Order: sequence, then C-alpha cells, then structure tokens
Amino acid sequence: MIQLLQSLGDGTTHLIDAPVPAASAPTLVVETRASVISAGTERMLVDFGKANLLEKARRQPEKVRQVVDKIGTDGLLPTLSAVRSKLDSLIPLGYCHAGVVMEKGSRVDAFTVGDRVVTNGPHAEYVRVVHTLAARIPASVPFESAAFTPLAAIGLQGLRLANPTLGETVVVYGLGVIGLLTVQLARAAGCRVIGIDRDASRVSFAEQWGAKGVLASEGVDVAEAVSGVTGGDGVDIVLLTLATESSDPIHAAATMARKRGRIVLVGVAGLALRRDDFYRKELSFQVSCSYGPGRYDPTHEEKGVDYPAAFVRWTEGRNFEAVLQLMAEGGVDPMPLISHRFAIADAAQAYELVSGREPSLGIVLTYPPKENGHPARARTVALRAGERAQGRGVVGWIGAGNFASRMLIPAFVKAGAHLETIASAGGVSASTVGAKGGFRHATTDTAAMLTEPAIDTIVITTRHDSHADWVTAALGAGKHVFVEKPLAVTMPDLDRVRSSSDDAARILCVGFNRRFAPMVLEAKRAIVARREPLAVSILVNAGEIPQDHWTQDRNVGGGRIVGEACHFIDLARYLVGSSIASLDVRTARRDGHPLEDIALLQIGFEDGSLATVQYLANGSRSFPKERIELFFERKTIRIDNYRKLSAWGIGGLATRWPRAQDKGHAALAAAFVNAVRSGGKAPIPLAELLEVSEWSIRAAELAVSGGGTA
Repeated sequence: MIQLLQSLGDGTTHLIDAPVPAASAPTLVVETRASVISAGTERMLVDFGKANLLEKARRQPEKVRQVVDKIGTDGLLPTLSAVRSKLDSLIPLGYCHAGVVMEKGSRVDAFTVGDRVVTNGPHAEYVRVVHTLAARIPASVPFESAAFTPLAAIGLQGLRLANPTLGETVVVYGLGVIGLLTVQLARAAGCRVIGIDRDASRVSFAEQWGAKGVLASEGVDVAEAVSGVTGGDGVDIVLLTLATESSDPIHAAATMARKRGRIVLVGVAGLALRRDDFYRKELSFQVSCSYGPGRYDPTHEEKGVDYPAAFVRWTEGRNFEAVLQLMAEGGVDPMPLISHRFAIADAAQAYELVSGREPSLGIVLTYPPKENGHPARARTVALRAGERAQGRGVVGWIGAGNFASRMLIPAFVKAGAHLETIASAGGVSASTVGAKGGFRHATTDTAAMLTEPAIDTIVITTRHDSHADWVTAALGAGKHVFVEKPLAVTMPDLDRVRSSSDDAARILCVGFNRRFAPMVLEAKRAIVARREPLAVSILVNAGEIPQDHWTQDRNVGGGRIVGEACHFIDLARYLVGSSIASLDVRTARRDGHPLEDIALLQIGFEDGSLATVQYLANGSRSFPKERIELFFERKTIRIDNYRKLSAWGIGGLATRWPRAQDKGHAALAAAFVNAVRSGGKAPIPLAELLEVSEWSIRAAELAVSGGGTA
C-alpha cells in the first residue's frame, strides 16, 4: 500500500510501499477513500522539517537542553548518533481520513466490515485506528465531506468549551478550514457570528454562511471594527482559530470581549498575556485540546476504552458523530471549501502548494480504486532485491521501534547477521526501519514469518507484555530467539517460557548487554580469582518517566523494575558469579503509596557476596546515569557510566577513559550470531536468564507492595 511520510531532517515528503496493517483487538483496518490535508498543522510540520539545525533548536529549546545534558553524561559521539537517528526518522502525515472498514479486531462491537467511517488516520491507502477514534458516516454524506470531520471536531470542541447559548455573539478569529467550519458550527448553534481574517476571499466565505465579516487588512484595528459591529457592547465569545507566534490576537480578543466574556484558543498563538486585559473584565481564557476528551489518553486512544456517555458526554469520537450528523442535516457543508484535489501519488505537489504562496484552502487527496481481489492489500512487501540468504543466522525481526532502529539492528548488521524480514503490526515502521537496516522484506503477517523455513532466528523488540508470547511462539516454531529485556513480566508468563525453552538445540538469549560492556569484562577478569565475598554497589540515575507512559503500566511494560532494573540484577549476578539467594526491596513513599521507581534492592548470593542496586527516578538528568563499584580483598573498581574505569589496589588495571561509551550491545549481538552460526553455547546460560527474570519479577512484586524480603 502507499503511505505518505515526512522526513524530520529536511521536511521532504516520501511515498513508501508498506504492508497493509493487521487489526489488533481494539482496532479497525480501513481502506481509504479520501483524506484531507490540515494546512495549518501539516504546514508547521513541513516547515519545521525544512528548517536548518539552528532554527530547529530555536523552536525547541527544551530539546537543546536535553542534548546538552546527554553530551555531559553519555559523551559526544553517542549523543550525535541519537540526534542523527531522530532526524533520519520518517513520520506519518495526516489525521483527516474517510474510508471503508475492511477488518475489525476482536474487541470491536460498534462497527462491521463494510461500514463507511471517518477516522483520524494518516494519508495512506489503508489505516489502522482504534475504534474509539472512528465514527460511522451517514448515507447522505460523501467521503470527501466526511474527511473534513476531524477538522470540524477541533472547532466544535473549542465551541463546547466556550459553552455558547442561543443568541450570543461569537467571533471566529482566523478563517482557515477549521475557522470556516467553526463559523458554520456556531451558526448551527444559533449564535450571531463575526469572522475575522486577512484574506478577503475567506471573509467572503464566512459571509456566505451568515457571518458578519471583518477584513484584518494592514492598519485595521480588528477590536475596534468588531466594536462597531456590536455597537460597542463587545462579544460573548472569541474563538482563536489561527496560527501565529504573535500575542497580538490574544490582546485583540480581550479588547473586543465584553465583561466576563470567554476566550478559547483553538489554534496556535503567542501567550504573552496582559493582566489588565483580563483583570478589568474578569475574562476567562482556555486552551482547547484537539477534538475533545480522550485526546492523548493512552487508555482511550490505544486500548480503545471509551468514557461512559453519562459522565463524559462529548468525547473526541462522539464529537465526530455530532459533526457528521450536522453534515447529514445540512448544517455543515465542507464541499465549498475544497480548493484542490490531488491523487495520493502526487502528494508531494500538494505539500509544495501548502508550503508555497499560491492560495489554497481545503486540499483533498484521492486514492486509486481497488480492483477485485484488492491487490493493494499485501501483508508483505519487498524492500530490496536479491536472493534469500542461506544457512544459519537468517533473521526474522518482530518490532520496529526506535531502540531497534538506532541500536540493535546496527549491532546485528555489524555481527554479520542475514536480515530477511521485519514485522510490525502497523506496517509503516517495518518498511522504514527495514529499508534503513537492510532487510529484504517488511510484513504485518508475523505468524507467517515464524513459519518461514529459511528463517532460523527471531529477534523480538516489541512492548514488554508481548515478549513471552512471541518467545514461546518462536521457540515452538523451532527458531533461535533473541529477545530484548525483560524475558517476561509475570510469573505465569515466565513459567510458559521456561517450559518452552528446554530444547538445547535452540538458543534463547535476553538483551542483558551490560554483561558484554568492555569495562565490565575488564572488571570481571580482575575479580575472577577472588577468594573472599564481593560487595557490589550499582547506582542507577534512571530519570523520571510520566506515569501514563506504557513502561509504567504493569500490564504492558511490567513497571520499571521488571522493565529496566532487571539489567542491574543481571549485572550483579554476572559479576558475582553465584546464584541469588535472597532479596530485600525498599521503596520511597508518596502520600503513603510506594514509588516503584525510587527503590533500593539488596541482593544476597549463595557464596556470601552482596549487591545493592539503587534505582532512582528522582535525580538530575545532568548527573551520569550509571555507576558500578566493586569492593573485595582491599581492592576497589569503579565504572562511571561506561565512560571511565578506575581501580585502586589492583596492579596492571589502569584507569581507562575511552572516547565513546560502550554498553555492550554490539558484543552481545556478535556473541549471539556467532553461537547460532557455529552451533555453540548461548552467550548467557539459560539457567541464569530464568533465574534473573524470576528474581526481577519478585523484586517488582515486593516494590509494588511497599517493600519486603524474599
């Protein structure tokens, strides 16, 4: 299928061939009939992409601070690599989409195959969307009109926040597509409407729908002009539907509003508010969030959990439905706003128009008709020519996220792995990451990839809750498996993996890369001959992650101890070289509740050694992330963030300070690939993988319960 993407590095648009997505439990797969370019939002994205590095930095100063902090902790080269990887990425464009349901997930009851629907999907021949962000199109509404629904819903949400009543006067300041749709919505609500814009043709559009127009030409005081229209009474509501860096529109809105008037920012404007503007009139000011409640809530937008209508009457999906009903009744008509149509194959020309000076308004992208059999619905696409690799170490890859793209795939390429097929549920990331990494195919049919005889090795870099499922499926298919940590997030999942991993002919490896960091290997060689217990201290300045991030969700990410601190439980296990015998966990508390990501783990080992892992999310990001200290036989070794190794009392082990940080990813990948090809032993003994995984899950359970001993 055709998918439209944009480069963050230079702003260019790309049409790629991607596999058709597969429906997950809460989603629909929709075959596209029309999509609309959101000129304001998408122009900002394209302009940002085209900006040079200095301009990008000026627009995102918080990102610059993050880069500076990362240079200080990780070093220049790893930071440059991360920045280049980000700028090399391609992002989907578009969020105004209409089409026909072709497939639905097991938890979707409100839609059936064949339904005509509006979604917030991108510009692509097929899209996968959660069912809470779809709405059925009435029979009388054509696809092109319906595709404007998300834009109209943005205006509708702003109007709802203003809470207009019959007969009130509403100013719509900025008459782009969203503004002109908002004019129609406000008129449908029984309001008197005044439309303001610098473009006379757009003002004329507003007047055709019954608004009073004000042309904001140079030298015109728009607040004074509105005062003339209202006889000096002021307006009840001002909806700012423009895009500008200036704060002048906010000042003008406050000036034209009556006492206790309401101002809602629907678009983008400078927010240098003047206190007197709002103080004297007791004005209210609010910023509207896209299409309505549910926006940016992962539970609603990713898991498909809807809010009860009795408590949240107008969600983003229900706002879609309201707009479509108005279209069916004739209260809103987007068709006159269409200024251009482009075939999806000519999308680059459409974006040149958006970025240029030629007047445009509603730009519709059209899609080629599908023949019988739907040839565009391929679940696997070729990324490069060439014959399939033969022999051992032919890789099928599941998951195409940032870590896989930036770190792990290059490590496997360097190790000489044969990269055959990469799979992702959505398809787009598989195509973009796969093409960059050198894979021959991209697919959304992961099950079929697992049965491919030529592929003998599976690498898994998906979200944590799926690891155990994919590991057991891949082992059951007779494949060698490399899975990013964690191996499992629950004990039942770990038991399933344990029962599937008893075939010595198949290698199972977990991405515990720190064992393979050069400085860790040096430290291990220095302590291997010790005769007394080892004391290990590991400090992890993990950094704060928002509570709504998927890694914090125990059902998805397993929480931060299972999801990340397992690295350091494994590292301690490796350095000591003895089985774990006991574990004590203590957590910080806030309002009586344990904080899993501010935790102290004390680990006892069978040989009498001891390790302490301080996993802390409340430190400065400018402070180095990891420090490892080893104490034994009146000797000490310290590793600072894998950038410096220091030793005291150990002859022949000098201080090392290499140019680049190395956490062992490449060495682990090489060890795994070599083991697969040679038929040798697994890089990490299976018993240790299972042991560390079990103790990590126990540690997380203790942390959640407030601490304790196991």
